[in-house]
Amino acid sequence: MKTELIIRSGSSDIDFALLKDGKLIELNKETNDNKISVGDIFLSKIGKTLSGLNAAFVNVGYQKDGFLHYHDLGAQLLSLSKFIKGINTGKQRDFTLKNFHFENDIDKNGKINDVLKTGQDLLVQIVKEPISTKGPRLNSELSIAGRYLVLVPFSNRISVSQKIGDNKEKERLKRLIKSIKPKNFGVIIRTVAQDKKVADLDRDLQNSLERWVAMCKQIKRAQAPTKVLSELNRASSILRDVFNDSFTNIVTDDETLSVEIKDYLQEIAPEKESIVKLHKSSIPIFEKYGIERQIKTSFGQTVSMSKGAYLVIEHTEALHVIDVNSGNRSNKAKSQADTALEVNLIAASEVARQLQLRDMGGIIVVDFIDMHTSEDRQKLFDHLKREMAFDRTKHKILPPSRFGLVQITRQRVRPEMVIKTMEPNPNKDGEVEAPIVLIEKMENELDKLFSSENKYKKIVLNVHPFIASYLKQGYPSIQVRWFLKYKKWIKILPRDAYQYLHYHFDKQQIDKKIS
Repeated sequence: MKTELIIRSGSSDIDFALLKDGKLIELNKETNDNKISVGDIFLSKIGKTLSGLNAAFVNVGYQKDGFLHYHDLGAQLLSLSKFIKGINTGKQRDFTLKNFHFENDIDKNGKINDVLKTGQDLLVQIVKEPISTKGPRLNSELSIAGRYLVLVPFSNRISVSQKIGDNKEKERLKRLIKSIKPKNFGVIIRTVAQDKKVADLDRDLQNSLERWVAMCKQIKRAQAPTKVLSELNRASSILRDVFNDSFTNIVTDDETLSVEIKDYLQEIAPEKESIVKLHKSSIPIFEKYGIERQIKTSFGQTVSMSKGAYLVIEHTEALHVIDVNSGNRSNKAKSQADTALEVNLIAASEVARQLQLRDMGGIIVVDFIDMHTSEDRQKLFDHLKREMAFDRTKHKILPPSRFGLVQITRQRVRPEMVIKTMEPNPNKDGEVEAPIVLIEKMENELDKLFSSENKYKKIVLNVHPFIASYLKQGYPSIQVRWFLKYKKWIKILPRDAYQYLHYHFDKQQIDKKIS
């Protein structure tokens, strides 16, 4: 598998596109005015406490107060509060916690009013960005993520990622971390730490510890509310979380960003520094790598798939609904049950991609095509779990019901990625799908025509004049690319009577000889 990260820099924001074998699987945006990101740590001021909700509203300097529930305070809240007070008074000068005396854990079933007071300063971390009318979701059980490890202050626990399945490797990693872990710091061992040497782990641990100490120094001169530790920029955080040996290309059109990425790779994977490239072509970077086309065809209400199948994605206030349709596909060589399973497996792969691409969170209900055997439903469930295994966001999948419904919950930590794909209708008022979406549907139909047992000596495409011009423009035009792909020239006829989205293939079949 070949993985590429393509980064487009604009005047006010930066777009990140993650490709696997040329297919867009993740799209992120970082704006210059984004003051709050998941992982940021703020010195905040406690606002109103709500005994009925057992929670507090917290001022982090955003227009909406953050929400902090009692269960998100962390057992060592009193130790954290004592530490902050010690820094502000000058009594706490050793930020490594070596000689810090812990306070007792708070009662896990206690009340918010017993441990927090209005106007109190507290360190909090963003766990969910502001979405719609809601402010950020917070916790005060702080953590600093590195490449291989997550450093957890005011803890002594060592835990290992559940994705590391080898018990011997888990024990080896625990032993190594126990030998290098600073006192009064816990450590979470990430999946990418598997098979790493102690020197790599120690270097990563020291980097996180240095960030913690730098943050503590800033607290002394900070006035709440203020950000005291920023999460890595989006490029570095993506590389930190997903970078592996499959990366073959990191391309950006911004020279400064290119240098920053090379510096970061020098820390985590020096041997891969050469894959960072600066895009200098006159062709826009997203056009060059086919990303604009994929965005247009992937973010609409209808998403086309191979073999004529398609998804319809609807968003409501409470949940997301995805409907799987087989289209006008037919296959004489297979039974209805085989066809349903085949389409469902294709749809499961696309659903996993869409959830990650759009960053859809909350409850998702997928209506697959009905399958009448438990074996087929189990195959679908196993396939969907495998496809979703690459998703870094926490999620849970329930087995298909007898009605073919699959329920998925996916953690919502950022606003959903919404991209407008409709364009003004040239025939009348309103909007229609972009031409490239129409082309995608045509190509799916052509795939079926040329893969079927029928042989055609002539295929003519009747289409609106605007779309006909679009298909013929440039070199190589879409019409020429079709010829190179299908080894058959497809004649394009403009039809003034056709609506913008209307098209029709005329097919002349080869006469079969009777022997």
